Amino acid sequence: MSIPLKNAQPTVFIDGEAGTTGLQIREMLANEPAIAVRSIAADKRKDVAAKAELMSQVDVVILCLPDDAAKEAVALGETLGDKCPRFIDASTAHRVAPGWTYGFPELAPGHAEAVAKAARVANPGCYPTGGIALLRPLVDAGIMAADFPVTVNAVSGYSGGGKGMIEQYEAGTANPFELYGLALQHKHLGELTAYSKLTRQPIFVPSVGNFRQGMLVSVPLHLSTLKAGTTVEDLRGALAARYAGSEFVRVADAAEVAGMGGKIEPQALNGTNKLELFVFGHEAKGQAVLVARLDNLGKGASGAAVQNLKLMLGL
Repeated sequence: MSIPLKNAQPTVFIDGEAGTTGLQIREMLANEPAIAVRSIAADKRKDVAAKAELMSQVDVVILCLPDDAAKEAVALGETLGDKCPRFIDASTAHRVAPGWTYGFPELAPGHAEAVAKAARVANPGCYPTGGIALLRPLVDAGIMAADFPVTVNAVSGYSGGGKGMIEQYEAGTANPFELYGLALQHKHLGELTAYSKLTRQPIFVPSVGNFRQGMLVSVPLHLSTLKAGTTVEDLRGALAARYAGSEFVRVADAAEVAGMGGKIEPQALNGTNKLELFVFGHEAKGQAVLVARLDNLGKGASGAAVQNLKLMLGL
């Protein structure tokens, strides 16, 4: 059963609308006349009573806040009783928390309906969006064992690093390329493991390059370590079957991959909510590389939030 709206016109409050993700969500919603966006006065942003009053009036609150602030905002909403709004949390605070629905509608059959009916939706991280999209169909199909020793490599544009990193790159003082997360405790590992249905935590090696936005997530595989007899085309087929008919996720066919000359760049989907999946492989060598391409600020953040919002509002 869907949750009834408080207002004749669906109404949203973006808590943290001045940040990178919040600004992009606001910009996207400017093109959605069916949705009304409410804001809090700049001098009231830390006024708990003013925020609670606004929360009581809107249908959905989108949280674009640090983790602790996001938890505080949800706790505040819960004091409102039957006037508590629904939440979409773009932070990492609730992505594997009980009572929250993971906001990747394409995760599995029927999951978009679960998002639509949810009172609490945790927006996915950008890297896990690509990684889960590649891995979950293989685990569900029995091609990859749940305890498979997965390695995920990824590169993102610098906009994913927040205000400080953006300023460094735009000032020309940052390194042109960096690996990071080499303590192997990246905050995205929990959701990447859980929603890929893996029982063994992957090795995840993220990196940042000197381009503003765009992302590639790649998973190298030896075919002999998968289900016996698995071919490159089996991998592509499992992905294609999962996302057949999807509005936003597309799986490249063998001819397209062959025409790419063994290369792929990260920025082709910038400004969109699209996700493209590719299977590169060498059958004779028994090797494959799965690649996801997305906009880290689109399908990896603000685009996903707006997609989830529209599902929740029945639009």
